[in-house]
Amino acid sequence: MSIRINNLYKTFGDQVVLNNISFEVKNSEILGFLGPNGAGKTTTMKIIAGSLMQDSGLVEIDDNNILDNVIEAKKKVGYLAENNPLYNDMYVREFLYFIADIYEIKEKKKRIDELIALTGLIKEQNKKIEQLSKGYKQRVGLAQVLINNPEILILDEPTTGLDPNQLKEIRELIKNMGKDKIVIFSTHIMQEVKALCDRVIILNEGNIVADDKIENLDDYVKHDIKHVFIEFEERIDYEELKKIKSIKNVKVLEGNFYKISGIDDFMMRKDIFNFAKSKDYTLLSMHKENVDVENIFSKLTGN
Repeated sequence: MSIRINNLYKTFGDQVVLNNISFEVKNSEILGFLGPNGAGKTTTMKIIAGSLMQDSGLVEIDDNNILDNVIEAKKKVGYLAENNPLYNDMYVREFLYFIADIYEIKEKKKRIDELIALTGLIKEQNKKIEQLSKGYKQRVGLAQVLINNPEILILDEPTTGLDPNQLKEIRELIKNMGKDKIVIFSTHIMQEVKALCDRVIILNEGNIVADDKIENLDDYVKHDIKHVFIEFEERIDYEELKKIKSIKNVKVLEGNFYKISGIDDFMMRKDIFNFAKSKDYTLLSMHKENVDVENIFSKLTGN
């Protein structure tokens, strides 16, 4: 299973919402869609789901243009919209049976029982949807999009408004679903990106400004200074560290922890290791500064 987007272009009036964007997503990949409001995330997801038409460009599922057979394409996609439209006056089970009838699901009771267990709705299954909390309504929405076991899941802000416990449970559910499906989801919560995504696409003003694994996002932003964090077993004369050519600054954090700054983090780590070896110091730990997705997002989107 794969999705291929090629030169997708969409306007609303005079506003260009998608400016010839291209990317590909493969099976068992969880793709995070990031971008400020109005960047084009929801528009892209709606086009892939077949609920909105592009002005030009190509969307292919398994090398088949979705416009050639929209109905068949839609059967492969489960789309959970941001506002999660549900029939609030229906009971949970009643609603899922209604959706199952639309998809002509065989063995409806068996499938609905599976989904109620999978999405954690067992205790709430006999309530009206209007009686459910925001988190449980999201679970009903997930059960709805999973009813026909689609190969592609598109989730628009699926965790908005959830409490920390609900967040954890929904994230785990999405992660499990990503083991054998394509999952594309949009979010403004950077912790979700770190916790769930195999890959991230950042959109800004209808353009893709980054498309990579999280650990590689740092390459999209020019940094003049790199940081390395180290810990020694014993207290050292950190003034000696400052004499190393690759090191521009040494900051004592606490105890025997130090923050080392310089231009080339690889050279710094190499020089620190050799320094410790030459002085017979015990180097307990050394690591680069972690990629700060929030800062990279802000820089790439001009905020």
